[in-house]
Amino acid sequence: MSDRFDLFVIFAEMRTGSNFLEANLNAIDGLTCHGEAFNPHFIGYPNADEILGIPQDERDRDPGRLLTQIRTATPGGMGGFRYFHDHDPRVLPAILQDPRCAKIVLTRNPVDSYVSRKIAQSTGQWKLTNVRRRKDGLARFDPQEFEAHLAELQDFQVMLTNALQVSGQTAFHVAYEDLQDVAVMNGLATWLGVPGRLESLNTALKRQNPEPVSEKVANFDEMEQALVRLDRFNLSRTPNFEPRRGPVVPSYVGAARTPLLYMPIRSGPEAAVRAWFRALDDCGDADLVRDFSQKTLRQWKRERPGHRSFTVLRHPVARAHDAFCARILTTAKGSFAGIRKTLRRAHNLPIPEGEPGGDYDVAAHREAFSAFLAFLKANLAGQTAVRVDGHWASQAQCLQGMAEFTLPDMIVREDEMAAYLPALAMQVGHGAPPDPVPVPTAAPFSLAEIYDAEIEALAREAYARDYIMFGFDDWG
Repeated sequence: MSDRFDLFVIFAEMRTGSNFLEANLNAIDGLTCHGEAFNPHFIGYPNADEILGIPQDERDRDPGRLLTQIRTATPGGMGGFRYFHDHDPRVLPAILQDPRCAKIVLTRNPVDSYVSRKIAQSTGQWKLTNVRRRKDGLARFDPQEFEAHLAELQDFQVMLTNALQVSGQTAFHVAYEDLQDVAVMNGLATWLGVPGRLESLNTALKRQNPEPVSEKVANFDEMEQALVRLDRFNLSRTPNFEPRRGPVVPSYVGAARTPLLYMPIRSGPEAAVRAWFRALDDCGDADLVRDFSQKTLRQWKRERPGHRSFTVLRHPVARAHDAFCARILTTAKGSFAGIRKTLRRAHNLPIPEGEPGGDYDVAAHREAFSAFLAFLKANLAGQTAVRVDGHWASQAQCLQGMAEFTLPDMIVREDEMAAYLPALAMQVGHGAPPDPVPVPTAAPFSLAEIYDAEIEALAREAYARDYIMFGFDDWG
């Protein structure tokens, strides 16, 4: 057994050469690969009944037992298996979090693997050991099917990479083309820490479709056109450099009696929603349920069958103006005094040292808010030393943070609250819900007094992701 590892996993996909890799690993003294041990449709291999004495039905009841068996009961050295993205997900956390489990990542050009799979599906031939028995066939390229195939592969690879990064582990990466290099196979044995080496590669398995892709696809011209449309390098993405956010459960607010939960995005219409909650149940602010922990929120949900939760999106310009006025411009309670000072000193934000006075007019307000929007662009792009606070973080990032614990049942836009919030209350049994009443932002001047095309353009630059993700039009 290796000093570093006592188990290995090959992360691969169909038609990436995983059978060939397994055959060569099994030819190395001290290594035994048990096939697709956690394939939900069979155990190990299509015609196998068990692995190391554990049958499929027992594995399905307790996959952890088979994992332990492969680790501890593989005869002659270290055991392992192949794992694809659609195999039993219950074992994946245990595999990824275990530094004693060696991770081998096998990849292949996704076009090649897709075409190979389509040919195998058409011929029914998934392995080739005798060239004379090779069956010919052509793949038919389906653009939508390929895009879905590519997205699944990329999502799984991103997940693997992140899991290894956060746990401080390193995988051994093997490309399909590396499989024909005996030195790479022996290097893998060295990395695994076993003494065995190969003199030559396994010759039992043959490459099934050695022709160029152009000769293996029936509609090759259509495939070329479809691949041109794919953004292979994600050039059209909106860059996102914001730090990840947590679910911020303590900020959630539950109605006093109606089973509704508000999951606020900061600098949104929080005051208006709380006022609506008070009118909904004819109660005071102290009667609203607050200061949740994840434990008490689960309890709240269990005690209210049929509950609904919601959040409210605000237009980025209006939200930035609220954050500016409530957290930066004022010096009153709740403002960010430290950030305010830094913005004045390091970012030349043209706001008074103290509370705005009589000489702070509409023109000064427009100038200061424009400068704040320019700061937000740099801040959200990770170009400043100031934290990305939840009051001005992008709403897309805030929603992703919520999803770490629970998602809202409904995402409502501020200008649609009057239609959707009463309807939501009626869904949970309220007979006559009132309409929500807007609560204006506390500011020396309203957004309408300073808004113009330049401010809209600054907001679009700062919040490009929100504008694209949620389809916001101009505020005006």
